[in-house]
Amino acid sequence: MTTVSPAATLAEPDPRDPEDRLARFFDPGTMQPLAARDTSGAMAARGQVNGSPAIAYCTDATIMGGAMGVDGCRHIVDAIDVALREHVPVIGIWHSGGARLAEGVTALHAVGEVFAGMIRASGRVPQISVVLGPAAGGAAYGPALTDLVVMGPLGRVFVTGPDVVRSVTGEQVDMEALGGPDTHGRRSGVVHVVTATEQDALDTARTAVDLLAAQGSFASTDGEAETDLAALLPEAKQRAYDVKPMITGLLDGPPLELQSRYAPNVITALGRLAGRTVGVVANNPLRLGGCLDSPSAEKAARFVRMCDAFGVPLVVLVDVPGYLPGVGQEWDGVVRRGAKLLHAFAEAVVPRVTLVTRKSYGGAYIAMNARSLGATAVYAWPGAEVAVMGAKAAVGILHRKKLAAAQPGEREALHAQLAEEHEKIAGGVGRAREIGVVDDVVEPSQTRKRLVAALAAAPAGRGAHGNIPL
Repeated sequence: MTTVSPAATLAEPDPRDPEDRLARFFDPGTMQPLAARDTSGAMAARGQVNGSPAIAYCTDATIMGGAMGVDGCRHIVDAIDVALREHVPVIGIWHSGGARLAEGVTALHAVGEVFAGMIRASGRVPQISVVLGPAAGGAAYGPALTDLVVMGPLGRVFVTGPDVVRSVTGEQVDMEALGGPDTHGRRSGVVHVVTATEQDALDTARTAVDLLAAQGSFASTDGEAETDLAALLPEAKQRAYDVKPMITGLLDGPPLELQSRYAPNVITALGRLAGRTVGVVANNPLRLGGCLDSPSAEKAARFVRMCDAFGVPLVVLVDVPGYLPGVGQEWDGVVRRGAKLLHAFAEAVVPRVTLVTRKSYGGAYIAMNARSLGATAVYAWPGAEVAVMGAKAAVGILHRKKLAAAQPGEREALHAQLAEEHEKIAGGVGRAREIGVVDDVVEPSQTRKRLVAALAAAPAGRGAHGNIPL
């Protein structure tokens, strides 16, 4: 007679179970299904995230691989509509092979209704996607239409799978290379945050919900210890550095960085400043010298528009030598894509304060929330430069003949003298303050206090627009 141990009689819980995934996302004990669980391929629920109400839906990968049929799509649309009525965030947990083939065009129409619901909610309530498994075909565009996309280690996003790619193009590729975390976190920019585990992905989404749903208000900075943020810069002005420690030092704690490996020459992050949620846009001189280029301008533009749509004030940290030159940039649409950042800042109605830490040159000076685009306030640290280009490069053009006529042994000294004179006239922060494009020169140790004061004093605003994926 064969005996079976009690443990063996208990079925192992399926890690793809939507009820389990939703329960792990919400605060313990707060999940309440919006409808009875069925075989539709999707489940939706309400609950709380750090005490704030939220709505979430999850595709059911235990049934037909999470394929989306008419009834499952209706659950998702209903969840989005509830979130809209109650003005709360809506979170989608994705693990789906796309539309149900057996239902044909009817299923495709239902998936289209999901997309329409997302677009209806765009800019009105935060929408966050968590991709925990394959999100293929129609299910690929669901996350892409939302504000933020978080991907776990087994997440995959692609419109057509490896077999179809292989048969049509002959390219040999697997699911991970086609649409995995590295592909979308580093190359395409589709995914905003890549995580090491499934639970990390759910926790990251919780952090994002907390920042967007419970934005808080600015607290007084009186009595705070002063921090010299300039101590984080290298002594040599020409040396590159990582701006991330400066961002962390400015905020209350480590921020939630978005698209960290995509266009890393610009940092976009959400965090808290004196208790209030803010968005940070910062040039990162560690990458491409901090230059703006096509991908980074587009990345920053989408982030600015998202913050504006949800009333999140902006802090812009500027250390930019200009736009990255090159044939590739022009062919890649730097004019068209760079214009998106100009439009995003000029359109924004949220309070937005700019701080120039070292330099701000050329067209990139304007694009990084300049006074001319309607910045709430523009500050600069002592010794910062605001100019068409660096003083040394400028006099190299303006005084080319004079420099060429100088004795070789005297040329460098003359070049330095002319550069110093030019900076006083056209590039120094003093001149920028005189003409009103810089409001004030602030000491690095007073930066946090001044930024908080400027943002807190500005009228609150929220842009009346959607958040189209730029």
